[in-house]
Amino acid sequence: MAALIVLAVIVVLVAIVVFKSVALIPQAEAAVIERLGRYSKTVSGQLTFLIPFVDRIRAKVDLRERVVSFPPQPVITQDNLTLHIDTVVYFQVTSPQAAVYEISNYIAAVEQLTVTTLRNVVGGMTLEETLTSRDSINGQLRGVLDEATGRWGLRVARVELKSIDPPPSIQESMEKQMKADREKRAMILNSEGIRESSIKTAEGAKQSQILAAEGSKQAAILSAEGERQSRILRAQGQRAAKYLEAQGQAKAIEKVFAAIKAGKPTPELLAYQYLQTLPQMAQGDANKVWLVPSDFGDALKGFASTLGNKGDDGVFRFEPSKSDENLPKPEDDTDEVADWFDMKTDPAIEQAVRAAEAVARTPVESAYDELPRHERRPLSGQWSDPGQLAAPRPPEPPSGE
Repeated sequence: MAALIVLAVIVVLVAIVVFKSVALIPQAEAAVIERLGRYSKTVSGQLTFLIPFVDRIRAKVDLRERVVSFPPQPVITQDNLTLHIDTVVYFQVTSPQAAVYEISNYIAAVEQLTVTTLRNVVGGMTLEETLTSRDSINGQLRGVLDEATGRWGLRVARVELKSIDPPPSIQESMEKQMKADREKRAMILNSEGIRESSIKTAEGAKQSQILAAEGSKQAAILSAEGERQSRILRAQGQRAAKYLEAQGQAKAIEKVFAAIKAGKPTPELLAYQYLQTLPQMAQGDANKVWLVPSDFGDALKGFASTLGNKGDDGVFRFEPSKSDENLPKPEDDTDEVADWFDMKTDPAIEQAVRAAEAVARTPVESAYDELPRHERRPLSGQWSDPGQLAAPRPPEPPSGE
C-alpha cells in the first residue's frame, strides 16, 4: 500500500516537472523568460523548453497593433471653454523586454500621456481652431506619444480625436450662429436671384423694344411702299378708265351723229326731242317754276333753215355737206395705250410682296440666343450697341414704279 502511494507521488511530481519544462508560445505573442529572477530571453511562436524551478515566464505580451479608446477628458481651450474630447490610440509593442521591465502598466501610461499632451495642445487653441484643426492635433499627439513611448518598447501608429463636445450653451450658440449664417446665405442667394431676374427682365424688355422698333420701322416702310404702289395703280386705273370713258363717249357721239346724218331729221323731230327734254329739265326740288320761251317755234325754224335744205314738199331736211365726208378720222393709238389695260401683276410689286411675307414669317432670333452657353449671363450695360441684341435686319423690298 505504501509502495502505491509513493509511486503515485512520483508520477505527480514527474507530471509537474514536465509541465514546468515545456511552454508553447503562439504566433503574435512574446514571452519574457527569467532564470533565477533575472531576464534570460524572449521567445515567440515556438515550443520552448524550460529548466524546472529555475526558469519561469515573467509575462506574455501581445505583439499585434492594439486599439485603445480612452474616455472623454475635460480640456480647457485658450478662450476658456471646457471641451470634452475622447481619443483613440493605435500602438504596437516592438520590444517586449522594455514593455515589461521599463514600465509597470504601459496602457495606463499611454492614457495619461495622451491626456496631458492633449490638454497642452488644445490649451493653445481657440474653440474654432480646435474644431477645424483635427489633423494638426492628431499629428502633434502622435509625435509626442511616439517619442515618449519609444523607451517603453512601444510604437504609436495613429492618434485620432473621436469626438469633441463643447458645452450645451456653446452648442446652442453655435447652432444659432449656423442658422443665422444659413439664413444670411439664403438671403444673399435670393437677392442674387432677384438681381439676375431683374437683369434678364431688363435685357428682355430692351430686346423687345428694339425688335418692336425694327418691326415698326419695317411696317412703316412697307406701308409707305404699299401706299405708293396703291396710288400708282389707282392713278393708272383712273387714267385707263378715263381713256376708255372718253373713247366710249367719242364712239357714242360718232355713232349718234352718223345716225343723225343718215336719218336726215326734220324740224318736227328736233321739236319732239326738245319736248322730251323739257320734263328732265323740270326735275329737281329746286325747280319750282320754269318758263318756255315764246319764240320757241321761230328758233326751231331758224335752226332748221340753217342746217337743212328745203325739199320739194316744202319741208327742211338735214343734208350733210360734202366737206364732212372727207374729214380725218381720229388717230388710232391702240398700240400706245395697250399696256394701260394689262391685268398682269407687276413683277417688282410681286417680288416686294413676297419679300415682305418672307420677313413676316421668319422667326425672330436674338444675338443672345446665338451666344455660347457659358456666355449667356450678360450684366447690365454689357452691350452698348443695341444692334448687337437685335435680330438681323431683313432686306429692303425693291420699290416698284
